[in-house]
Amino acid sequence: MSTRNEPAKGTSPNERDREVYDRELRDFLPPRLFDVHVLLLDEGSRVPGSEYAPRSCYRKFGCTFTREQYLEWAAAWLPEQELHFNAFGNPGRETDRGRSAAYVGSVSDNRRFFGMALVSPADPADEVARRVEENRLVGYKPYLNYVENKPASEITIGDMLTRAQMAYADARGLAVMLHIPRPGRLMDPVNQRDMVAICRRYPRARIIFAHIGRAYYLTGVRDGLDGIAACPNAYIDTAMVNHEGVLEYAFRLFPRDRILFATDTPIACLRGKSVEINNQYAYLMGEEYEVGTSIFDARGAVQFTTFYYEQLRGIRLAAERAGLTRTEVEDILFNNAHRLFTALGATTEER
Repeated sequence: MSTRNEPAKGTSPNERDREVYDRELRDFLPPRLFDVHVLLLDEGSRVPGSEYAPRSCYRKFGCTFTREQYLEWAAAWLPEQELHFNAFGNPGRETDRGRSAAYVGSVSDNRRFFGMALVSPADPADEVARRVEENRLVGYKPYLNYVENKPASEITIGDMLTRAQMAYADARGLAVMLHIPRPGRLMDPVNQRDMVAICRRYPRARIIFAHIGRAYYLTGVRDGLDGIAACPNAYIDTAMVNHEGVLEYAFRLFPRDRILFATDTPIACLRGKSVEINNQYAYLMGEEYEVGTSIFDARGAVQFTTFYYEQLRGIRLAAERAGLTRTEVEDILFNNAHRLFTALGATTEER
């Protein structure tokens, strides 16, 4: 397993990976992809003295994942695609939110590459505004592990962001990337209520619900999108969702012009696949890194490709089943995000 400052190992496609690309993806993918959910980190983004856990996926990449590392990876795995993306830091305790915002801003041009700040409910709204404006960022990402003094199972969306922070996002028309909390995820009635409420209360903010509301298995998405589908400022991203049934459901029942391709890179660069098991899901891993509900194939019984390819395979199958046109596929994989983030980027010039 890679340790700090070692080069990434095992990140190049092998013969089987190239076969997947040639047979299943080459003719399906448009010439440009826009990934709206990327975690970037350089050496300076960490809290001084902090270290990633021994089985953290970031150790695979030498404890950094920079813009250059992602572009180098994409050149090998997506050889015919031009990659655009939106990025933010790793929302963990190891990350210095101010330094992370500065790094993401330094590699964003608001034309092809865009950036967001990480935000805690403990951050004063004026500090969040300074972080966003000084680094010319298009929005921010809260995360449930920044919420203090409350059991994780009881955290609500309102705990993750203060009213002052959301008022600023609304006034500036920023994007907010929401990883919703609570064990029931998209099917939790509190979440469903709060998801609609935040969209309606702050209509100028663009609210992106990551991972299709964390719905990685079919019973976790059914009847869960209706409320936000009716909110014109609500978007969903597809990060780490490779279940073709979940994707097909979203393609059929959520406005297709508000579905955004996303990967959760660099996690998506690991070898594995999310699988549904008895109305649950688990990450079946081909590498001994810990990612959420991970199960490592220690015996090497399966030859894995990457989560990234599995997500694209799922999108292809779901698009075929839902009857998407070539144009609609290109919209989801590039145009929807390009329109949204180009508009967001333009506002940075007006501040």
